[in-house]
Amino acid sequence: MKDFTRLALDSALQQGADWADVRIVEIRGEQLYTRNGQIGGHSNSDSMGYGIRVLVQGAWGFASNNIFKQDVIEQTAAKAVATARASASLNREQVRLAPEPAHVDFWQTPYQEDPFKVALEEKLELLLQIDQVLSADDRIKVAEGRMSFRREHQHYLSSEGADIEQVLLRSGVGYSATAVGNDDVQIRSWPGTHGGNYRAEGYEFVRGLPLLTNAERIREEAIELLTAAEVPSGRRDIILHPSQMVLQIHESVGHASELDRVLGYEANYAGTSFATTDKLGSFRYGSEVVNLVADATLPGGLATAGYDDDGVKAQRWHIVKEGILTGYMTNRELASQVNLERSQGSNRAEGWYHLPITRICNLSLMPGSWEWDDLLADSEDAIYMETNKSWSIDQERLNFQFGCELAREVKGGKLGRLLKNPNYQSITPEFWGSCDAICNYKYWQLQGVANCGKGQPGQTAEMTHGSAPTRFRNIEVGIK
Repeated sequence: MKDFTRLALDSALQQGADWADVRIVEIRGEQLYTRNGQIGGHSNSDSMGYGIRVLVQGAWGFASNNIFKQDVIEQTAAKAVATARASASLNREQVRLAPEPAHVDFWQTPYQEDPFKVALEEKLELLLQIDQVLSADDRIKVAEGRMSFRREHQHYLSSEGADIEQVLLRSGVGYSATAVGNDDVQIRSWPGTHGGNYRAEGYEFVRGLPLLTNAERIREEAIELLTAAEVPSGRRDIILHPSQMVLQIHESVGHASELDRVLGYEANYAGTSFATTDKLGSFRYGSEVVNLVADATLPGGLATAGYDDDGVKAQRWHIVKEGILTGYMTNRELASQVNLERSQGSNRAEGWYHLPITRICNLSLMPGSWEWDDLLADSEDAIYMETNKSWSIDQERLNFQFGCELAREVKGGKLGRLLKNPNYQSITPEFWGSCDAICNYKYWQLQGVANCGKGQPGQTAEMTHGSAPTRFRNIEVGIK
């Protein structure tokens, strides 16, 4: 692998690149799917190729290929250089990369059990056992289970002398039950929605989850929702479980703090951000208890690695500190726009065939000091919500509405009756400004996002958001 990487780098420099880097990436994936007692699908995928990125006269060029022959590598490098030259003829401002040491290192995701060495029969047996529990009542019309595993082996070389090899591994699992009756359809998912939960670990992550233990509860909640009362409309205090907080953090803080989006680079496609650079260091994003930390070193985080695709070493930093906007997701190209001496390491590409772009890092709401029982006792006439079902947010990441799978009344210091079709609506700084209570580390959970889309052409990235149950005051709920 390293010899091919060196050949690609040398070819780019020989053909006129002022600066160049090369990523060779080998990806292995496995997907398993069961539905209503049957194996719905099983697939294995393998992909290997290289991406060559260059600067010529301060303009970017990029080309990729999956044919490892000398003449093809040279042609691919030539294409990257030609693209950069063409871009330079229209360049208004030259790209200047923030400095970064030329790291030489090997980094690997810590894990105990390689999921690709676990027998297929064992994985399917677990999913089918879960399916059997979910399907034990005729009112469950659809029972689904999924597992997903991915390994990415990458080698990065740059003309500055960086030489980095990384092996990134993640595992995911989840299931759902869809109940039909009483002229209604309701769904419950566990341990997360949109495919389940994911962790940068091996198969020990799957083994460690009480998947079968929770299957009966999920089935019964789906059925109970068919006859549950609707969430009442009006302004109420709400308590959000981490299975909903994951999308709240992702959509209203994560995307809003990607510096390329803030500067307008995404305006044509995905929108901009209200969190503009003139607000950095002074804008009140939330209440004083709100601390949101980006962390590429987070154990188990899907965006955790030794280095990003700029060759920048993993870091941890505040996006919001004590309610004040204090940071962004940055790459080497844009770091100077907010007076940073170096990038904070948020540049990543999907596979070998895409140009790296600024992506959300692992981003977490730091725990508070509340015990769960104390939070309930202090939250009379509130609504508790869990498990994201839907989301909508405007192009500046300001106005939003989220729906959840399940809600419960909070009465007498306890969780009360089940409520269906919960949703809430707010404006980002007002919403985070209403946050006044966060549970402590005992209740803090990681939720992985494996399908974050961005860019033109579109790319998928993965990241993790940590949180504990969190209370927000006087929020509009039950919007019809």
